[in-house]
Amino acid sequence: MKTIKGPGVFLAQFAGESAPFNTLAGMASWAAEKGFKGVEIPSWNTNLIDLHRAAESQTYADEILGVLNEYGLTLTDLASHLQGQLVALHPAFDLPADSFAPAALRNNPKERQRWATEQLKLAAKASRRLGLDKHVTFSGTLLWPFLYPYPQWPEGLIEEGFDELVRRWMPILNAFDEQGVDVCYEIHPTEDLHDGLTFERFLEKTGNHSRCNMMYDPSHLVLQSIDYLAFIDHYHQRIKAFHVKDAEFRPNGKTGAYGGYQPWTSRAGRFRSPGDGQIDFTAIFSSLTGYNFDGWAVLEWECCFKNPEDGAREGALFINDKIIHVTERSFDDFCKSYADQSLNRKIIGI
Repeated sequence: MKTIKGPGVFLAQFAGESAPFNTLAGMASWAAEKGFKGVEIPSWNTNLIDLHRAAESQTYADEILGVLNEYGLTLTDLASHLQGQLVALHPAFDLPADSFAPAALRNNPKERQRWATEQLKLAAKASRRLGLDKHVTFSGTLLWPFLYPYPQWPEGLIEEGFDELVRRWMPILNAFDEQGVDVCYEIHPTEDLHDGLTFERFLEKTGNHSRCNMMYDPSHLVLQSIDYLAFIDHYHQRIKAFHVKDAEFRPNGKTGAYGGYQPWTSRAGRFRSPGDGQIDFTAIFSSLTGYNFDGWAVLEWECCFKNPEDGAREGALFINDKIIHVTERSFDDFCKSYADQSLNRKIIGI
């Protein structure tokens, strides 16, 4: 077995326009002070990384690693959730997601999609230069407006949607394959890949592409009433990345999974700081360790109540306490009987 690496932290929710959150060095210092050992960099945040330079310049990539190393940090991976969203975006989300792209590309869905695809290909090259073998992203959404089958789906709608999703992603998956990097789709409501079955459908249509993998975040499974522990049993071979994010789901006589258009504090399903929700992370870490998961446990902090500074500090401690440092010997070695064929034959009566 292998010991899960960590604690890491996804910088996206903490990055800002004021110091120390507006530079990589500032965020590295902050993360190290909070007790983190690794950071996941949002590739869309130009204060933290120039993705094009990281893809084309080994010198620049080494500078990024040097900044992190100065604070005793490891780069866990790059993330491209915003760009991945724009690879496959239903027109209903054109305006809400328009800000994910540069200003010059807004109100231009075709050029925005082309830019997003190029961004993912740059992320593949940048990941390789940075010594990474995993990348986290979103699948995008062509079919989410049709989640519930009413009005009735026209025959073939869902198949056509997944066929188009695969058409858009295959060149990207192949680009990552050329660089030796896995694509880890975050299984997430609003994405076409939002549960195990949607991932299976997509994976099959890619021809079981070796680079098509998952980022496991149990919070998004809790809010869908999916068994997040059994999920690991089903998909552990494809789980290559792990976000530690807690959640609670408390449906009542007025609302449930869909949330009633309520703010986060009033929804039945809410994200919480690690340890404040309902997720059994002891069981998750045990399961992932048992399946030899060798990636990072990365805090993605989202909580509708707690302030981020406390969430980060407590999150680092929480992950550190949950990591199982695997044993090099069995607990019952003291009474072990070693191989003796003649004894074994006597024991079973032959």
